[in-house]
Amino acid sequence: MNIGIIADTHDNAEAAERATEIFAEEGVEVVIHCGDFVAPLMVPYFDEFELHGVLGNNDGDVANLQAAFDALGGESQLHGRFAGLEFDGLSVAVLHGEQLEEVRAIAAGETYDFVCYGHHHERERTEEGRTTVLNPGAHFLANEEDRTVAVVDTLSGSVRFRSTVE
Repeated sequence: MNIGIIADTHDNAEAAERATEIFAEEGVEVVIHCGDFVAPLMVPYFDEFELHGVLGNNDGDVANLQAAFDALGGESQLHGRFAGLEFDGLSVAVLHGEQLEEVRAIAAGETYDFVCYGHHHERERTEEGRTTVLNPGAHFLANEEDRTVAVVDTLSGSVRFRSTVE
């Protein structure tokens, strides 16, 4: 299974549309959003996928974000500030990651195969023991090179970054 990882969409509808096009091209079934949707209007862009999201520091309208997730139905879920998920035997921790020390501590525990986070607006793929630390990039920056999403193949554990800039 392919999982799409995205973060920090910050109301950028164009980037969300492009991300969903990429995810469809890649055969993604599940999308994980690492926070900072900002407004609930971002959630319906992902209605073709099972969507799992966490809250970021700019996600203040929690009630309406929850309502948008509820409207998606199915297995889609807004998890609060942290999610521990599993797909095809691959364990994934998801948080917004304002404190890099927290991200690194979760990874150092080697409890998860992946620790996915956002907030810092720079894509990252590093290894901490058996755990891959992954930041997919952000979508509101003037710096277009970090306007990326990540696609994780659950069978191989491979990660590919794709630009949302056309």
